Amino acid sequence: MLCRKLLGSSRCALRKGELILQNVRTAAHFTYLPQTPNPALGDTTKLNMFQSINNAMDIAMEKDSSTVLFGEDVAFGGVFRCSLGLQDKYGSSRVFNTPLTEQGIIGFGIGVAAAGTTAIAEIQFADYIFPGFDQLVNEAAKYRYRSGNEYNCGGLTVRAPWGAVGHGALYHSQSPEAFFAHCPGLKVVIPRGPTQAKGLLLSCIRDQNPCIFFEPKILYRIAAEEVPVSDYTIPLSQAEVLREGTDVTMIGWGTVVHVLLEVAQMAHDELGVSCEVIDLQTIMPYDSETIEKSVKKTGKAMVVHEAPLTQGFGAELAARLQEECFLHLEAPIQRVTGWDTPFPYIYEPFYLPDKWRCFDTVKKLVDYM
Repeated sequence: MLCRKLLGSSRCALRKGELILQNVRTAAHFTYLPQTPNPALGDTTKLNMFQSINNAMDIAMEKDSSTVLFGEDVAFGGVFRCSLGLQDKYGSSRVFNTPLTEQGIIGFGIGVAAAGTTAIAEIQFADYIFPGFDQLVNEAAKYRYRSGNEYNCGGLTVRAPWGAVGHGALYHSQSPEAFFAHCPGLKVVIPRGPTQAKGLLLSCIRDQNPCIFFEPKILYRIAAEEVPVSDYTIPLSQAEVLREGTDVTMIGWGTVVHVLLEVAQMAHDELGVSCEVIDLQTIMPYDSETIEKSVKKTGKAMVVHEAPLTQGFGAELAARLQEECFLHLEAPIQRVTGWDTPFPYIYEPFYLPDKWRCFDTVKKLVDYM
């Protein structure tokens, strides 16, 4: 009976009369490999991802006195502690809680950004950004255009924890980037680790267009590395080739990048296949030049994301690559994604594009014809 009750959160087994709990669902489905810091950026300190995000916002608020940070529970640090200590340092007029209303948070952010303030709005989970969808796509994205560039809310950055976390189920695991990539006027960015999170977030905050910054929440504490302490930015709309290869191009963003790096090594060791791994980083406007150049070299491509297959952002990339690289393709472009279902709780390990599904797709590509 006890074992049956515990199955809701863990796998359990009996061995020599002893109850053994094996917490498999909350275990990460990837291995995080820390990035080697760029010596040109100077001194480093070890930070996990939520600390690097905190550091980025600290720098932004210190350098620009107009910067304000607001959202549900941000005053005490937020549910993931990303804003920890910032109200103590900058005061309650610059770091403050809001009511539980995503539409109100984003609408307020548009207003203060239009008035000249640098606004950082936090949505507690990306799954709950949808009540603010109209504010983002019909107001923030179009504000500059509708006024003939007389007014804009380019100082707005909306942050939101994003993606699978191991136990989040249908309301705390979604990846909604494709909804917003379809809207001209918004920039959509997703980092893969602490170094990118800091540099890309500072770029979003300082960009003169409204940005949505999705943060892979499973990486908040798992991902830790030496992060430059300096004020640095990473250019938006610029993909990064993390591993060069000649046989297959693998494209991803956020958490799945680490899955792809592991798959690339597996393909090398077990198949003798050379895979090129690209972190897209900016979903919109994305870096088509880098991915097209890679696919023209390898002739084979796969796109991987956690969001459902149909109309996921991988469909846009596959269409673009088919249009621009058709004469170079040696196999159909593959997509490895979540399934066209609500995000499951117990069956999360079967929903995610893990290394085994990706590895099977590599074999399918290299064996084609």
